[in-house]
Amino acid sequence: MFSFGIASKLKKIVGRDSVLDRAEDLMLYEYDGSLARGMPNFVVFPQNTEQVSAIMKLACSEQLSVIPRGAGTGLSGGAIARRGGIVLSLARMNRILEIDVANLRATVQPGVVNLDLSAALAPQGFYFAPDPSSQKACTIGGNVAENSGGPHTLVSGVTVNHVTGIEVVLPDGRIAQLGSKSANAAGYDLPGVFVGSEGTFGIATAITVKICRLPESVATLLSIYDDVQDAANTVVALTTEGITPAAIEMLDGWTLRAVEAYVHAGYPLDSAAVLLIELEGLREAVDEQAEIVSAVCRRAGAREVRRAKDENERQLLWKGRKTAFGAIGRVSPSYYVQDGVIPRTRVPETLRKIEEVGKKHSLTIGNIFHAGDGNLHPLILFDARDEQQTRRTLEAGREILEFCISVGGSITGEHGVGMEKQDLMSSLFSDSELEVMARLRKCFNPDSVLNPQKLLPSIRTCRETVMPGHASLDAPVASGAELR
Repeated sequence: MFSFGIASKLKKIVGRDSVLDRAEDLMLYEYDGSLARGMPNFVVFPQNTEQVSAIMKLACSEQLSVIPRGAGTGLSGGAIARRGGIVLSLARMNRILEIDVANLRATVQPGVVNLDLSAALAPQGFYFAPDPSSQKACTIGGNVAENSGGPHTLVSGVTVNHVTGIEVVLPDGRIAQLGSKSANAAGYDLPGVFVGSEGTFGIATAITVKICRLPESVATLLSIYDDVQDAANTVVALTTEGITPAAIEMLDGWTLRAVEAYVHAGYPLDSAAVLLIELEGLREAVDEQAEIVSAVCRRAGAREVRRAKDENERQLLWKGRKTAFGAIGRVSPSYYVQDGVIPRTRVPETLRKIEEVGKKHSLTIGNIFHAGDGNLHPLILFDARDEQQTRRTLEAGREILEFCISVGGSITGEHGVGMEKQDLMSSLFSDSELEVMARLRKCFNPDSVLNPQKLLPSIRTCRETVMPGHASLDAPVASGAELR
């Protein structure tokens, strides 16, 4: 049982206005963007590395779990206090510490919003490449935790490819520097190990990232189809041609109509699907590639290929894609976002499978995804107030992910495993592979103080069949010795 006066000790570290412990305040932090829920005992808002270190030392002495949290936009339950403890919000650690154009680097605190970094870099002709659809709200620290991607990471790579150094507070409060500004630091690639660890290894308090020069020219194409399978086959055709655009996004007809009603982006309401394709580079090369890509799209069945005539039209097309999840919220009381990955050549059959799953469970499923790298985001519409419908939704999500595994894919491309998919890890990895991961986590986090019961399957679920996220929907809040 932890001692009394924890709130007072936390307030002494971070200040009275930086600790929440009243039930009505804690309720705001019992969820993220997933379906899971879990009430913390405390929420704290540190403003620097030293405060984070002091919080971790207190948590260890009091046997309290600590759950790092960014903006709360995560979609796998990674920022939820599964069994109480301290939610450590990094929202107030939101300063850009350095922009070093000469060395193509920027160093930021974890609470810096993704889009704010690119906005700060733009006047100097640079940007930060990883661009999740939630980039107006999500933070760099959260991107690091989940190894986030985005539409424009097809060529440049996801978050792990853009992080060279991380200042980390370890579970016992020690501060360590993983990597540096250099792209070729000596020793093991510890930043590569840390990125995507979902808050189970340590807490990032300063992150050094690569910055990229804004391209000279950008061409944005909207390829329009009367058959969703033709759109899927176009992705395969572009791959076969050896063409890798900066981005290839796909929306099916149902989804684009919901988006168009909300954004008025210019998507054709009578189409079965569209591909949003972007090319960037030198002006002459982009113009040539745009002609080649347009020809490939038409051969694959596109009825029309449009090119954005100016930056305003380009931004409007991307606004439709980036705000799609919000648009779906206008037509359904709830929706479940999945995050499977498949080889690009398996896109056509996977879309057919998703349609079959929707019919089997009497559910509407909209498709919007990073077609270029096979990262699917099926949106399963349901009413969370209907228990049976919720169960069908979770089962449909599981079937989609199992199909992704069966064709050589994965259960997540950028949303993370968290508590939503941890039981499916046993379907994706062998016992030996999971043991290696558990050993690695134990090196960083030997007592599971940080973000316990996340990412790796528990002993109970290792070989059991449990619907993704289901066990966590009504997880009780524990206290005392159970808080670990």
